Amino acid sequence: MRPLEIRRLGMTPYGRALEIQEELVEARHCGRVSDVLLLLQHPHVITRGANARRHRANILASPATLAARGVSLFDTGRGGDVTYHGPGQLVCYPIVDLRPDRCDVHRYVRDLEEVLIRTAEVFGLRVGRVRGLTGVWSGSDKVGAIGVRISRWITCHGFALNVSTDLDYFNLIIPCGLTSYSVTSFDKLMGRSLAIDSVETAVIEEFAAVFDRQIA
Repeated sequence: MRPLEIRRLGMTPYGRALEIQEELVEARHCGRVSDVLLLLQHPHVITRGANARRHRANILASPATLAARGVSLFDTGRGGDVTYHGPGQLVCYPIVDLRPDRCDVHRYVRDLEEVLIRTAEVFGLRVGRVRGLTGVWSGSDKVGAIGVRISRWITCHGFALNVSTDLDYFNLIIPCGLTSYSVTSFDKLMGRSLAIDSVETAVIEEFAAVFDRQIA
């Protein structure tokens, strides 16, 4: 098995997380590091992927409202539309070399969904996929969002899982540009509070299992 280094970064500003990813992607290309899994939370931030930069109407709040609520705004290199990150949401950025046998973008995204589905099962929750859409859902409510970037088969960006997220912040946007769906969280689905550290641990274990990695 290929080794997987785990880095739990805690609360990390979005801009700093981008810098860390860029440094690690370059290091992975050069063979200076093994595969790395970054786990963290972000202060309140709205990010725009490639689709959102072409269609900016999915941010509903004015700049003044965002500033008043302490929400920053970033354009980012991942795929997808607009999303929100904030406290209580577990963000995972895999810096993984998909070569030689996993060079398939579609498979990679489905594997990330599988990690989230298995993580939910650890806590007795049943979530799944919606045909034609990316992410993980409970009925018509999205609980896990995915947006990735792959450069020469090295991955970055990743997924965000709503654990104890304040879902009201999603009202500032049209999440992922989808008007017919809403969002939910583990806490809301379970009817009780869940420690984000325990979800981190489950994500690490399920990621290693799905991607056949040995936790270093």
